[in-house]
Formats: sequence, C-alpha cells, structure tokens
Amino acid sequence: MEFIRSVIPVLSLLILLNGCTKQPAGDKKMDSFISGLMARMTLEEKIGQMTLVTRRFSTTGAVVSENVEQNIKAGEIGSILNVPFDYIKMAQEMAVKESRLGIPILFAEDVIHGFTTIFPVPLGMSCTWDPELIERCARIAATEASANGIKMAYSPMVDIARDPRWGRIVEGSGEDPWLGSQIARAVVKGYQGEDLKLENTLMACVKHFGLYGAAEGGRDYNTVDMSRRRMYQEYLPPYKAAVDAGVGCIMTSFNVVDAIPATGNKWLLTDLLRKEWGFNGFVVTDYTAINEMIQHGIGDQQTVAALALKAGVDMDMISDAFKLTLKKSLEEGKVTQAEIDQACRRVLEAKYKLGLFDDPFRYLDKERSLREVLTPDNLKATREAGSRVIVLLKNAKQALPLKRTGTIAVIGPLADSKRDILGAWTLTNKVENTVTVLEGIKNVSGNGVKVLYSKGANITDDPYLIKTIRPFLGQPPEAQVKVDSPAELLQQAISTARKADVVIAVLGESENMSGEAASRSDLNIPESQKNLLKELVKTGKPVVLVLINGRPLTLTWENENVDAILETWATGTQGGNAIADVLFGDYNPAGKLTTSFPISVGQIPLYYNHLNTGRPMNPNQKFTSKYLDIPNDPLYPFGYGLSYTTFNYSDIKLSSNELQGEESLTATVTVTNTGKYAGEEVVQLYLKDSVATISRPVKELKNFQKIMLQPGEKKDVQLTVTTEDLKFYTNDLQYIWEPGYFIVYIGTNSRDVKRAVVTWKK
Repeated sequence: MEFIRSVIPVLSLLILLNGCTKQPAGDKKMDSFISGLMARMTLEEKIGQMTLVTRRFSTTGAVVSENVEQNIKAGEIGSILNVPFDYIKMAQEMAVKESRLGIPILFAEDVIHGFTTIFPVPLGMSCTWDPELIERCARIAATEASANGIKMAYSPMVDIARDPRWGRIVEGSGEDPWLGSQIARAVVKGYQGEDLKLENTLMACVKHFGLYGAAEGGRDYNTVDMSRRRMYQEYLPPYKAAVDAGVGCIMTSFNVVDAIPATGNKWLLTDLLRKEWGFNGFVVTDYTAINEMIQHGIGDQQTVAALALKAGVDMDMISDAFKLTLKKSLEEGKVTQAEIDQACRRVLEAKYKLGLFDDPFRYLDKERSLREVLTPDNLKATREAGSRVIVLLKNAKQALPLKRTGTIAVIGPLADSKRDILGAWTLTNKVENTVTVLEGIKNVSGNGVKVLYSKGANITDDPYLIKTIRPFLGQPPEAQVKVDSPAELLQQAISTARKADVVIAVLGESENMSGEAASRSDLNIPESQKNLLKELVKTGKPVVLVLINGRPLTLTWENENVDAILETWATGTQGGNAIADVLFGDYNPAGKLTTSFPISVGQIPLYYNHLNTGRPMNPNQKFTSKYLDIPNDPLYPFGYGLSYTTFNYSDIKLSSNELQGEESLTATVTVTNTGKYAGEEVVQLYLKDSVATISRPVKELKNFQKIMLQPGEKKDVQLTVTTEDLKFYTNDLQYIWEPGYFIVYIGTNSRDVKRAVVTWKK
C-alpha cells in the first residue's frame, strides 16, 4: 500500500499526459510504474492478478467462487464480475486498504445492451443500419455502468452467425462481416470513448475469439471447423475491426479452432491476435473455459492451465486453474516466470489505462450512480432506438399504421410481459420501469381508442420446453414460466378479438428462449401461440402480428395468413412505447434485416453472400442445386424491410464503365418516395467479382447510405467503391484484388436490386 501511495502524485500527472484509448505498447512511463510494482509482488500476487472471480450465481455458468474476501485481502484477485454497487465498494476498499500492495480490483459486468436503461438486443440494433445510433447507445450504457463501479463490459459480441438455431445470434450483428465490422467499431468507440480514464467510459471486451457463431448444428458450445481462408474472409473481420478500433480486452470462445480449444490455441491468441494484428490489450477466458478444455480431451487441470498461459491467455475467468496449478507448473518447468510476468503485466496495464491506480474509487460515487441511470434522456434514447430496430415484414392492404379510433384487442402471452420485452442478457435492469406492448398502446393510442387485452395462450405448453427454458436459480418468482389452462385462455382471447376492430397479436419467444445455452431445433413460433394465432385469424378480424424474439423464425404460415407482421426483436425498457410509435405511424419503420429468415429450418445455414455452384438452381431442371419441396431463397432476405411508404430506384449510373489501377468508382441511383408517408430508406450497394482465381460470393455488401425522403421527394444517392472493396483472401491468405469484370448491385435489399457492370484493370 505504501508503494501505491508514493506514486499516486506523479501518476496523476502522467494520466493527464497520456489519456488515450489505445496507448502505445511501449509506453515508458506505464512500463516504469508497472515494473516497479511487479518487483514488489510475490508469485501468488502475480497469479492473483490473473484470476477473475464472481460472488453470485451467474447467467453464464453454475460455478460460484469461494473464499473471495480472504483472497482479496491476500492480494490474490485481479478482477470480479457481475456484482452490485455496494459489494464493489466494499471489495475495493478491502483490496486497496487491507491487501499488502493495495492493488485495485477491476470490476466487470455483462453489459450487453444497456446497464439499467435497456436498449434493444444487439441483433435488433444492427437492423437500424445506423452505426452512429449504435455508438450513442453504447455511450449511454457506459455512462450508467461506470456510475455503478463497472470499468469493463463483456461486449460487444461480434461473432458472425448464419444459423438462427444458435441462441446467441441475438447478441451479435447478423451474417455479414462487412456490416458486422462497422458495428464492432461503433460499439468499441461508444464504450471506450477517446479517453479510458474519464469516469464515464468502459473498457470493451470483444467476444468470443474466435468463430463461436459457426458452432455446428447451431448448438451452443459445439465444434467449429473451417478453412483458414474462410476464417479470414468471413468470420475474422469484425474481431480485427475491434482490434483496430483499440479495444482493450479480448475474450476467448468455448469452441475449438483447428481442433484446438480457442482458450489454448497459440496460433489464434498469439500468432494471429498479437503478432499479426498488433493487439496490445489483455486476453480473458470465457466462464470456466480453461477447465472445460479437460472435457475437450486436452489434459488435466494443470496441463490445460499451462497450455492456456502459453497460448496467450492473461486472465482465468472462474476456473481457478491458474491459481491452483501455475506455481506447481513453474516449479516443474512447464511454464516460465516470464510467461507469468507477461500475463500479470497486461492485466496491470489495463488497470493503469483505466486510471484505477490514480483513484480506485473514482467510479464509486453513490450520488452519480443514482443520478445517471434511467434519466429522461436515456429513456428517450432507448425509445428512439426501439422504434428504429423494428422491421416491417408484411403490410397487406395497408393494415398499418393503425387509426386512432375504434377498438383494438391486444392479445398474446408477450403482450403484457415486462421481462420478456427486455430480451436476454439484462442482469442489471429494473424490470418495474419497463413499458409493455399493452401499456405502450394505451399510452400512444389516444382517447379515441378502446384497448382490450387477453393473454390468449401460454408461451408454450410443451413440458420439455417448459423445463428447459425455466430461468436460472436465483431469479425472482415473476421470471418463472407460468402455465395457465390453454382452453380457457384461448376462449377468452377469441371472445376479446370478436369485440375489436383490429387484433394485435404479440407472440414469439420468452427472454429465456434466446441467448446463451438457448439453441432451438424448431424455429416456429411455439405451437401454443401458433394455435392462438390461427384462431384469431379465423375470426375474420384484421390481425397484426407483433413479434418479440431473439432470432429469425420460420414464418411461412404467418406470412400467408396475417395482414401485417412487425419484427420488433426485444426492444428494451421503452419497448412498448417504441412499438406503439410504429403501430400508429408516429415513426415509419425503416429497419432492415441483418440475417436471412428461412422458409424452413432445413435450409440452415442460410446467408445471402454464399458461393455459387457449378449447377445453380434451375426449377425446370432436375440436376441442379435445389430442394425438391421449397425454393432455395429465404422467406425474407438479408437487407429486407418494408416501409409505410414506397420507394422507386432508377437504373444505376456509373462514373465510368472502365477503371484503371487505384481509381475509385462512384455509382449513383435516384431514389424517389412514391408513397404518402415520409420515410427512411437504406440504399444498399453489393458487389460481385465475376471472374477470379478462386470462387467468389454471388454478391457482397460493400456500402450503404440511409436517407430520409418526404412524399414525392427524390434524391441522387452516390455510393463509392474502391479497390479496397475488391480485395479478398486467396488460398495462401494473400489479401489482394484482381483485375476483371465486376457487377455492381444497388437496391432496397440483397435480392431486389438494379445492376450495372464495370471493368477494372490493374
């Protein structure tokens, strides 16, 4: 403790001089400070800095750490995750005042889509196609979390996911690596800002490195296997974008990479991440991931702990494997002192960059913790975000927007659920502040509307599914899955619907049906809810389906039989108001899908930027690449989303049909609002490399622009393509572009596009 106190005055000056998100790896002042500190540390204290624990049951695993306070006093804990404000303050005081060297603890939290003000789930946020809005929402989350003692968020998750059976698709940005990279940068910047030492910033921890979203069968924690070229081209870009943005921490994934668990994979964590990409932050495992390498068949705890350290892991989350084995491994020559020192140093560097050595209690201001959460501005921001994530999938006969007259029946097990509209991963929400769809419709509809309500059905009546989606131990009673009489619920709903002019059916998934350990083999709306929907349609009343869910669903019957469909995902604290804003036309929906919606689960994995085959689909020829029973195409393609108005696209005008070398191309379309409502449109540019030395995708997103047009207004939209957009990875991992013949597509989604051709020469 004396050492820390002696350097604080000097350190305060250093912080003013060196406040930046991405400090040089060779920062001499930081190196000098940490070297002096480490010279005084025992081996146990160094390994302690590499140890991350928790004090309460977590939504990410069933292990709870033991002897935490005793180890804090011994200076043998570096970080603690997912604990409340009062415990943070107590533990930090214990670490700084009672441990030998007074090294502060780094407190982290699963801040996935908001802290107390909950924003829409990340998959929904990606459908805004608005990196600036996404950055702003991350900034608000950082402000709230840091006001409650948190200095690192285990977010963003940037895994590319093309299999909606995987529950964690809800945490990412969909199927496209280019768009995913833009969003990864935005979230990192939103959390970390320009100066990590400011009291309202967080260190971001990008996860899960790597390839986690490609788990076979969409089953969580499962095997991943792909070529190196595919890794570089399709799955690694968002991680690389986050590193380039200066992210401070990387979390390992549970899966294998090249048959070696990511947590023990030296090529992944050292050769690629540090040597090739230049990452200079620290690497933390996911929950008990070191111990889980034992189940992978890699060895006993001592063996896998040594493997993780040598691979490049700096901090062990929950396993206690470093704490229990590294001293013995050092004595036996299985690890080196230099390897332990390097890992310890990286953790201490993170604390230095965050300003924790300067003032360990800066982020523990109780008044600020009360003042800066759930503010009117924050609630306004989440309502705005909630309306902008919504994707209009169908709107037959202009069923929407609703009129502010007559009687509306709001029906469904999710219609008045405060918890489920928040979605997965909301550990620090205040559920009582959440606005449900029923409440939102009452708030927004006005005095001329009579609103009726009926639950209509249980989330599910399937005993097996009820058992598997029950919440984790420790959640409050209101989170438990409740099962009422299906027959009684259905009769009440039919009676309610018959009294109304229009029916709003609010259906989908409960909060526990998506997220971690929430894989599904069947992507239909649960049968109990689908039966309800069919009965509502039979009444002959106009039916608007409002979906609350965390993944693409199979909606073929719904698309054919209901009048309108709104994909709202899980919209957060102000979700009900945001959905009502769209239902009544106060906001014209402009969301665009970032993941394809299949016709059938049998099409999965399904994504727009696939390779062609030598026998592309031809419905009139048998021996082509197709299904006998359904088309190859998705029900709703990547980039899809309707509006209450309509847009017309002109043909594409190119700045030149022939380009040379590093010249850039400008592609222009005129977009006209041909409808009756003002509306936003996401103008999307895709590119196809028609002839190359390897097979290339049928098209790839390379640019977009979001515009607002009044009725009758037209705008020339210019989108640029450079040779950087032409580049791809060869089989020997050279990142190049080749001259040739390229097709430029521009349109309202990846399917409905205009086309132009350009030749590019070296």
